[in-house]
Amino acid sequence: MPHETSLIATIAAGFGLALVLGYLAVRLKMPPLVGYLLAGIAIGPATPGFVADVALAGQLAEIGVMLLMFGVGLHFSLADLLAVRRIAVPGAILQIAVATAMGMATASFWGWRPAAAFVFGLALSVASTVVLLRALEARGQVDTVNGRIAVGWLVVEDLVMVLALVLLPPVAALLDGQTPVGEELGQALLWTFAKVGGFIVLMLLVGRRLLPWLLWLAARSNSRELFTLGVVAAAVGVAYGSAKLFDVSFALGAFFAGMMMRESEFAHRAADESLPLRDAFSVLFFVSVGMLFDPAILLAEPLRVLAVVAIVMLGKTFAAIALVLAFRYPLGSAMTVGASLAQIGEFSFILAGLGVALGVLPAEGNSLVLAAALISIAANPLLFAAIEPAMAWLRERSPALRRFEAREDPLAALPEHVDTRRLEGLVVVVGHGRVGRAVTDALHVAGVPFIVIDQNRERVEALRAAGLHAVWGDAAEPLVLVQAHVARASVLVVATPDTFDVRRVAETALTLRPGLEIVARSAGADADALLQTAGVARVFVAEAELAHAIAAHTVARWRGVGPA
Repeated sequence: MPHETSLIATIAAGFGLALVLGYLAVRLKMPPLVGYLLAGIAIGPATPGFVADVALAGQLAEIGVMLLMFGVGLHFSLADLLAVRRIAVPGAILQIAVATAMGMATASFWGWRPAAAFVFGLALSVASTVVLLRALEARGQVDTVNGRIAVGWLVVEDLVMVLALVLLPPVAALLDGQTPVGEELGQALLWTFAKVGGFIVLMLLVGRRLLPWLLWLAARSNSRELFTLGVVAAAVGVAYGSAKLFDVSFALGAFFAGMMMRESEFAHRAADESLPLRDAFSVLFFVSVGMLFDPAILLAEPLRVLAVVAIVMLGKTFAAIALVLAFRYPLGSAMTVGASLAQIGEFSFILAGLGVALGVLPAEGNSLVLAAALISIAANPLLFAAIEPAMAWLRERSPALRRFEAREDPLAALPEHVDTRRLEGLVVVVGHGRVGRAVTDALHVAGVPFIVIDQNRERVEALRAAGLHAVWGDAAEPLVLVQAHVARASVLVVATPDTFDVRRVAETALTLRPGLEIVARSAGADADALLQTAGVARVFVAEAELAHAIAAHTVARWRGVGPA
C-alpha cells in the first residue's frame, strides 16, 4: 500500500474492527475495551493478514491521551489536586517503591542483571491514567472523593515517571557498576526539577490567564467550529510544547492545560465540545496497545506472564489498599485506589522501550510488560465492578475489619469542647464539594447549626480550622452518622453525586432516625424514582433546577418589560 494512504488505512482498520469487536464484547457482557484490544492484536504485526502502521497508531493514540487528560483537567481544579496531596504524594511514592521492589525481586530470581531488574520493576509500578479515567467515567466517579484521590495519585505517579525517564540512564549505569556517575546523577536530578518546576510556574502564571482568554476569544466569534478548534489546539499545542520544551509527558502537559482552562466560564462547553474526539481517539489508545502485543509470549513463557500479572493485579492492589487504610481513609477509598492501580499502560511501554534501547532490559522483559498490560487492562473493569460486593462481603465476614474501620480517630468524632446541646434541630450535610460548600455557606449566613460529614480528611481538617463542625468518614456507616448527631437532626442534606451512595446514606439515616427529612442531589432524572423509594423526600436534579431558574428569571423579566 502506498505510504501516503497508510494513515487512512490505519484509522479505517482500527475504528472499523474496534467497532465490530467492541460490539461483540458488549453482547458477551464484557467491557468494550476488550474488543478494542483484540482489534489491535488482529491488525498488529504479530498476527497474519492486514498489518496497520504501528508507529502511526501510536501517535494517534497519543492524541487520545492528550484529549482525555485535557478533559480531566477541565473538571479537576488545582484545589482538588492539593486537597488530596497528603495521601496522593506519599501514597504514590511508597506504592511505586513497593511495586518496583516486587518486580526487581522477581527479575533477580530469573537471573537478570540489577539494572534490568530495576527497569522491569519500575515499568510494573506505574498505572495507566487512561484506563483509570475510562473506568471512573463509566461509573460516574470522577468527581467523587474516591475518584479525586485516585486521579491525584496517578498524577503524582506521572510526575515521578517524568523524573525516572531522565534519570534512568545514569541510574542503570550505577546499578551495573559503571562509575563514576554521582555528579552526572546530581546534575540530571537538578535539571529535571528545574524544568518541571519551570513548566508548572509557567502554567500557573501565564497559562492560567492566557488559556481562558483564548477560549473567550473563540467563543466571542460565535463560530462553533472555531471554538472546537480552539479547544483541540490548546490541548494538543500545550501538550506538545510542554513535552518539547520541558520534557514532561504529553498527558501531563494536557492535564495542566485543562486545569488552567478550567478558570474560564466556557470550561463546561469546552468539555462537551471535545467529548466526541476524546472518545474516538481514546479507542485508538487501546487498539495501539493490542498492536504491540505478541501472543506468542503466552505460549513461550506462561509462568513468567502469570508472575508479572500477579505483581500488577495482586501485589500492587494489596499494597495500595494497605497504604490507603494506613492513612486512615475508609475501605471504599482503599478499594477504589487499589483497583485503579491494578493495571499498567503508557508509561510502562515508554520505560520498557527505553530500557531495551539502552541495552539494559532484554527483549523478553518488554514482551512480558506488554502481556501484563493487555491482560490487566482487559480485567480492570471487572475489578471495579467487584468493589461493592467485596466490601459487603468483607464487612459481613471480618470482625477485625469492622474494628479497624471503627478505630479511634480524632477526626471521626466532634471535639470534646463542642456543646452538643446547642445542636438541637441541626442540619447534617454529607459531602463538602462545590454543592455541599454552597449549602453550608447559606446555612452559616442564616445562623442554622450544621455538621458536615466528608470522606476527605483534608477538608474536615480545614473546616475545623475555620471553626466549623465536621466529622470524617463514610456517612453510610451508622457509627459515622451517630458521631454527626443525626438523632438531633431536622434535615439531612446529601450533596454527593453518586446515586448508589445517596441511597445507602438515606437508608442508614432513616434506620437511626425514622421520619428524618432527607434532601439529596441527583446525577440525572432517571435516578429520581430510585432515590424517592429509598426515603429521600426531595431530589434536586441539576438540569431540572437550572431549567426552573432560567424559566423563572425569563418570566419575571417578561412581566417587567412585556405588555401590561
